[in-house]
Amino acid sequence: MGRKAVIIIFVVLLIDQVSKIWIKTNMHLDESITVFDDWFFIHFIENPGMAFGLEFGGELGKIFLSLFRLVAIVFIGIYLIISVALVFAGAAGNIIDSTIYGVIFSESPPLPVVATMFPEGGGYAGILQGKVVDMLYFPIIDTYWPEWVPWLGGDRLQFFRPIFNVADSAITIGMALILINQKRYFKEEKSGDQVEAEQNPE
Repeated sequence: MGRKAVIIIFVVLLIDQVSKIWIKTNMHLDESITVFDDWFFIHFIENPGMAFGLEFGGELGKIFLSLFRLVAIVFIGIYLIISVALVFAGAAGNIIDSTIYGVIFSESPPLPVVATMFPEGGGYAGILQGKVVDMLYFPIIDTYWPEWVPWLGGDRLQFFRPIFNVADSAITIGMALILINQKRYFKEEKSGDQVEAEQNPE
């Protein structure tokens, strides 16, 4: 399981950093590439930022239930490791940007000029002062609120507005998996009286 977690972390970090370095050295700031129609773009920006119980009667049923619980614990453990690995990898990916990108890249101005990796004159900022590279943009809905809508009429309606990266995606997916299954992870231990009461509900 530890090996799977390491593989997940490595793969997420690799995809995240390769995509960011490619964006940084091939696109100028605010440049956009259409991927699918008008709902998915690669858009380069930077931010200073910092993602059951079964009961059967008899001995056979008890053995089955015990085996089921054992298997369930194993799968939940794997699931938790994968979730944490995704969050860890995503956080690490963005930390790399914030820590060293200012040192190893030149500035990305909002002009048709791309950044240089390891520029002769040094980077655009000191260590721990780099900007996080974002590029995934999904404006699936891009329209305007009808005029009759109170307070919002005529304003722009866009979903999904945030521009993000692979690391952000990993953090979001990992946290969602943890939150969806938090009751399984953090289930309170039942006391002996509670277990007895459930078994003998008279």
